[in-house]
Amino acid sequence: MEGKVESLWEEVRELSLGTTVDRLHSPPTPLQFLRDFVSQNKPCIISNAISHWPALSLWPTPSYLSAALSSSTVSLHLTPDGHADAIVPHPSHPSLCFASAHVQPTPFPQALDLIRRPPNHLVAYLQQQNDCFRTEYGELESDCDGHIPWASEALGCLPEAVNLWIGNHLSQTSFHKDHYENLYAVVSGEKHFLLLPPTDVHRMYIKQYPAAQYSYSQEKGEFRLELEEPERYVPWSSVDPYPATGNLKQERLKFPLYFNGPKPFEVTVKAGEVLYLPSMWFHHVSQSPGDDGCTIAVNYWYDMQFDIKYAYFNFLQSLPCRSIDDPTTPESACEEDSGPIASPNHLNRRFSGDESAKTNVHDNV
Repeated sequence: MEGKVESLWEEVRELSLGTTVDRLHSPPTPLQFLRDFVSQNKPCIISNAISHWPALSLWPTPSYLSAALSSSTVSLHLTPDGHADAIVPHPSHPSLCFASAHVQPTPFPQALDLIRRPPNHLVAYLQQQNDCFRTEYGELESDCDGHIPWASEALGCLPEAVNLWIGNHLSQTSFHKDHYENLYAVVSGEKHFLLLPPTDVHRMYIKQYPAAQYSYSQEKGEFRLELEEPERYVPWSSVDPYPATGNLKQERLKFPLYFNGPKPFEVTVKAGEVLYLPSMWFHHVSQSPGDDGCTIAVNYWYDMQFDIKYAYFNFLQSLPCRSIDDPTTPESACEEDSGPIASPNHLNRRFSGDESAKTNVHDNV
């Protein structure tokens, strides 16, 4: 079984995905987008799809954003190191845990200043994922489109949520997947993605981790990481694709399926470009700021179709898999551990982990 699963990773690339992510120099027609990308569950980068947005010229000017949102209070996410929704050691717990950011209502001008001029002891990120663009940033709606017309026509619906992301170079998002069709438009700076198709699920070493939450004391300028009560577990990828140099050998031994398998697709999405990120693709995200000190993006989440592709993915995920390169790797290292399956409910999103029922939760980008 292990050899068949591993050969699937190569065959998917050879027969469907190729070796690079397609780049389109103009927006596709709805038919082309549906036929060549959505139906094939295949990502692409589109240029000149948002060149008409006023946001491209207005938002990189911090004074414009601060003036437009001068009276707005927004949800600011705070962490000690920029790693929110990530697997981290817990100071008083014997195992790793899934850590969520401290979320603090903050006047927008103050939030933007913390992002652009980060203090030594915290990293700030505007990344609330509850349709925040339409709920917290309504003053900016006229600066960009409310939906992507050719995508909406191809998918047969309007976006379920539209979100705004403003961060700096310190914020990263660990490997995860979303049960949404995602159109991700970068307005300022660059976003760097590592992408793996759903067929590579065994390479992600998804396990159950106890959920924890950062809390931040402004008076002390300190973070505390506290396990949630009652106890809750989150299925999450264990792989860090960029381990510290001294840990690289150890990480390769722990996660041979990831490090010895096909390389992830690496793409950089620049200002003015749109990434189509298909549903259920695993992605790791980092960012580089523009001249304004920020990376700014808007993303549109469209409901995915729970069709035969979803059934195939669930079947594949249920198969045990061990690495040919390291036959001593226990099967449980390649599967989700048994136990209560939950998901990060602090983000108010629609799906998470591998739950097929709709909830109000999801992952982040």
